Amino acid sequence: MMPELGRYAFTVLAAWGVTFGLTGGLVALSLWQAARARRALSRREGGGPRP
Repeated sequence: MMPELGRYAFTVLAAWGVTFGLTGGLVALSLWQAARARRALSRREGGGPRP
């Protein structure tokens, strides 16, 4: 179901790959930083680490 891209196939697919890679990286970084912030807040509140 992929359209015929002709000589632009590599360029278009590479652009999509970079876009998905960067978006996935940003999502992963955001989740990692949120978890770090949650742990730091929990420690400051005296709740100790959460599972």
